[in-house]
Parts: sequence; C-alpha cells; structure tokens
Amino acid sequence: MAFLFGRKRLPEPQDDQAADAAVSNGTVTSNGNHSVKNSSDMAIYEQYQKQNTNQVLSNGLVANGSDSRPQRPLLPAFETAEMRALGESLSRDIVRGSPDVKWESIKGLENAKRLLKEAVVMPIKYPKYFTGLLSPWKGILLFGPPGTERYTMLAKAVATECKTTFFNISASSVVSKWRGDSEKLIKVLFDLARHHAPSTIFLDEIDAIISQRGGEGNSEHEASRRLKTELLIQMDGLTRSDELVFVLAATNLPWELDAAMLRRLEKRILVPLPEPEARRAMFEALLPGDNGEEALPYDTLVERSDGYSGSDIRLVCKEAAMQPLRRLMRDLENSLEAVPDHELPKVGPITPDDIETALKNTRPSAHLHVHRYEKFNADYGSQILE
Repeated sequence: MAFLFGRKRLPEPQDDQAADAAVSNGTVTSNGNHSVKNSSDMAIYEQYQKQNTNQVLSNGLVANGSDSRPQRPLLPAFETAEMRALGESLSRDIVRGSPDVKWESIKGLENAKRLLKEAVVMPIKYPKYFTGLLSPWKGILLFGPPGTERYTMLAKAVATECKTTFFNISASSVVSKWRGDSEKLIKVLFDLARHHAPSTIFLDEIDAIISQRGGEGNSEHEASRRLKTELLIQMDGLTRSDELVFVLAATNLPWELDAAMLRRLEKRILVPLPEPEARRAMFEALLPGDNGEEALPYDTLVERSDGYSGSDIRLVCKEAAMQPLRRLMRDLENSLEAVPDHELPKVGPITPDDIETALKNTRPSAHLHVHRYEKFNADYGSQILE
C-alpha cells in the first residue's frame, strides 16, 4: 500500500487582504502585494513572482512583453495523481530560491571552489564550450571530516552563482517507510529538477540515503538496494547537455560508497578542516573584537586550533564567552539579596585568560581520521595540477 502525502492547508486570507488567484496547480496563493501567504510555498513561488507581475506603463497599458516566455507550471505533467502528490510534497518542502551565498563568504577552500566553478558554473555560463567530450560533469562528490557546514555553503554558492533552482535533500526527504515510495520520490525529484532546470540537487550525507533501512528482516537490504538502484538510474539519465541538472553529494564517509556510485560522482572534491585564514575569520566573527582593555589573541587562537572543525571552533568561542558569565553568576549566587531582572549587571568582557581556559577545556573532534580523507583524496580525489 502506497502512502500519499497530504497537502498542507493554506491559511485563510485576512479581512484586510484580498486573495488573488492561485498559480498553476492551485497550491500557491498570493495576496494583492504578490507576497506568498504560506511561507513554505514561498520557495517555489518566488522564482515565478516576476513572471506573474504585470508591469503598468506610463500610458496606463499593461506590458505583457512580446518577447516574454510563457510561464512554466510549477509541476511537470506527472503520469498519476500519486506522483503529482509526491511532487507537491517535494516542491513545498525542498525547492528553494537563490540561497544568496557568495564565494567570498567562504574562506579558504580555493581548490574546492575552483573545481566547482569549472564543473558547474562555467558550463552554465559558457555552454558553447562544454559540448562533446567536454560535456558538463553531472555528479560531484564533496567529502571530508564532519563538524563543518562548508559542504552546504559550497552547494549554496554554486546555486547562487548559477541562479539555479536549489534542492536541499536529506535522508528524511526521500526515504519512506512505505514499500516503493522511496524510489518514486527519487524519480519525482529528478523530474522536478529537469522541469526547473538549470537545477542543483544537493544530496547531504548520501551514504545515509543509500544505506537507509526500511521494513524488517531481509527486506532491509532489499529496500536499500532498490533505492540505490533508482538513484543510479536517474543519475545515468542526466546525459543531455540541454538538461542542466547537477548532483552535488556530500559525505563524511566516502569509503562507504561503492564503485558504482563513485563512477556517477565523477568529480570528487576534498573539503578539509578549516585552514588558518578560515579559522581566523570564524574567531573574529564569533568573538567580539572590541573587548575592553585587552585585545583578544586571535593569532594564538589560530595557532592553537589546528585540526579543529567548524563546530569545534564554535564550542571554543562559546566556552570562552561562558567564563565571564560564570564569574558573574558566582557573585550573584553568593549575594544574599535577590536582584531584579532590570538591575542585573552586565557580563564582563572576555579576557586572554578566558581564551586559554577555553582552549584547555575544548578538544578537537575530527582530527583523528584526517589521514583517511587524505588517502581517499590521493586515491580518488580531483585536483588541478598545472
């Protein structure tokens, strides 16, 4: 028995807002100011907002534009109502507009950024050159130690630079407990991506997606195998140059992927632990620069945090910020009188001694397996050697 996802119920329009017509499939409703009333639907609707807005010229005529292209429906023509329901669910929960992440906001990772520009950005900007043997790479793998959000940042930067529709996929998005629905969701996902091309499908923790278990007993392996097979089939279908759909997969366990999946993920890019430049940028962003009488020792932080992941650095900063608060809380607890909220004293500044204490209390979590990522990169990774 297949499980059908129910539609989300749209909120009723307010008395002071006029409800305009719904677009295409009737799931997205806007008010008179062309703003979407259901925030979950805003992601799909925003890319069509400009197309739906009629411009009024100075002479009072409505400019439809003779060169304007007909509006695409939000969903392709699915074969069955069940597939359409799955498509509506994915569209509401996954399709995003421009993530608005610039390359400059990602410190370091020069090799990774250059490879991504070469594999995705340049083929979209200059399609004339990427034909025949130089047809675009369709599958890209980002791998490296855990504890960093830079996989997602890189994927969002690609989508922003290329102005592609961004599909942010996790295991919960495409894995269903109902037999056969996971494979259908994968197929619907790629149909949506082709329909909204150019598109970027970001498969976060792909090892979890293709090894996700469902059912009981021997059916667990069978369900995982069917899901993986459908994903491979859909990735094999991304062969036409006019279907600009790119699959970016990320994993902390690249050695868990088999040869069949690695063949589809032609570009394999190492995302290492933060470099000194990136670590300094994180410390300066998380810890205030204007910190009273003593300047914070950023150079010491950068030197002592070698091997720390992004989450480790955040924990160091949090631990440093807790030190002055602990001193204040100790004084308040020792006080015999209760202090009203509006009379509570301010938390004191972070000192270099607080930084030292934070570094002693916080240890790196991802450095032990760095050598495994380096070996995988040496065996299978992509480089630019000139």
